[in-house]
Amino acid sequence: KGSTRAGTYVQRGVIAADPRSLPWGSVVQVTAGEYTGVYTVEDTGGLIKGNLIDVWVPSYQEAVEFGRRKVKIEVLKVGRTRITR
Repeated sequence: KGSTRAGTYVQRGVIAADPRSLPWGSVVQVTAGEYTGVYTVEDTGGLIKGNLIDVWVPSYQEAVEFGRRKVKIEVLKVGRTRITR
């Protein structure tokens, strides 16, 4: 629950990434089992540095089951480097 750095609500289709690697607003295709799909970078995280992403999942239990793993990412659109509100 909550909102992203971009000011939107966390929800399916949202990921957190290091803006130096994937700028805010970037659109990516993530291949990650049942979480495969198109995602938009709308958040950052204190531990999200370099080539890491954080895929939003609806519950703590699903996050634990998904765990930390390598996934394939294809950049569909590069976003801007700063968020404008």
